[in-house]
Amino acid sequence: MSASSPALATGPAPAAPDTAAAPAAHASAPGPAAPGPVRGRLLALDGLRLLAALMVCLYHYAGRGGTVSASWHQSPAHLFPGLSQVAVYGCLGVQFFFVISGFVICMSGWGRTLGDFARSRVARLYPAYWVALVLVTGAALALPAVVHAVRPDEFLVNLTMLQQPMGAPRVLGVCWTLWVEVRFYVLFAVFVVARGVTYRRVVLFACAWTLAAAVCRTSGNELVDQLVMPEYAPFFVGGLALYLIHRFGGDLLLWGIVAASWLLGQSTATRGLWHPGAHGDLVRDPLVILLVVTLAFAAVAAVALGWTGRMNWPWLATAGALTYPFYLVHEHLGWFAIRVLHRGLGLPAWPTLGATVLGMLLLAYLMHRFVEKPFGPRLRKALKNSRTPAVQTRFTLAKDGKRNDPVR
Repeated sequence: MSASSPALATGPAPAAPDTAAAPAAHASAPGPAAPGPVRGRLLALDGLRLLAALMVCLYHYAGRGGTVSASWHQSPAHLFPGLSQVAVYGCLGVQFFFVISGFVICMSGWGRTLGDFARSRVARLYPAYWVALVLVTGAALALPAVVHAVRPDEFLVNLTMLQQPMGAPRVLGVCWTLWVEVRFYVLFAVFVVARGVTYRRVVLFACAWTLAAAVCRTSGNELVDQLVMPEYAPFFVGGLALYLIHRFGGDLLLWGIVAASWLLGQSTATRGLWHPGAHGDLVRDPLVILLVVTLAFAAVAAVALGWTGRMNWPWLATAGALTYPFYLVHEHLGWFAIRVLHRGLGLPAWPTLGATVLGMLLLAYLMHRFVEKPFGPRLRKALKNSRTPAVQTRFTLAKDGKRNDPVR
């Protein structure tokens, strides 16, 4: 997906990682002396995740045209002339999410085996995602004027989260960014987690990925582009380096990686979202794009440096928990709600906007409470238990006392 693809202007994505307490430092972690394990939930990251999700939501409701204009029955720029000029930059929430994701995935992968890391990602991503697919498909069948339901075979492909490489239509408009996240997880798992997360391995991975992202733009190879993701790599890499700064303290190397990531990231974001000569109500200024990207890096850097340590308000944990399900459902179901409330029931624009955002947050809470909390841990446990019999039989002893290693 190129930086200028319609997907980037259609719906950014949240990173879906949880911001749980960081595991203890890996025993073999080389590099600068660590000040000790980083413990405790970083609540500021939860708040930043919700902020990024609300940026995306604002963009989908008031900062773009297309389907949402049909739901409002006119361009959001005419309904919200001031708000729309801000909302048009909300799509940069995707870059914000990716910086946070780099930070959190490095934190959550530390000290974990490859299997534990994979199970945690599957259990985190899929339960709410499956429910969102059902809800959006139901809404599409009830009111096809907002969004058309896909065919049954296409819906089933969407259950895998691999619909984009398979060339199937997406049920969720925002799920293209989940595919970006999944590719990041795979890269990090294969090149870092598989051998154990250490300072040196993360640094080498960050440097190699940055170089590959810069070079692959000249390759003209679509497969390489899909694997390396040059449009998004700088944001993930910046987040990885910021976590190392948080854990080990900053030095010239780590801040150099962050600076290079910011320099490359602002370039890819500007090229993807600024169109010289464009006219209309919803256009972007390249200087504002640069400012928003800079603020995204600065916000995560503030967490890395410990400047947000006093932001320990309990409600931030709830905010972080709502972010992923809110992100999944807000786009299409929000357009559905806008059409019903504004065009169907005649509710004015501003009350419709507020009611829709609050309604999506309430739905996100219900999904978290009744889907993610009960079924996420069960799925993780089931995935772990599924390999137990094979492991137990691998090193059993025969009756004669000799070790029996059956071929699997």
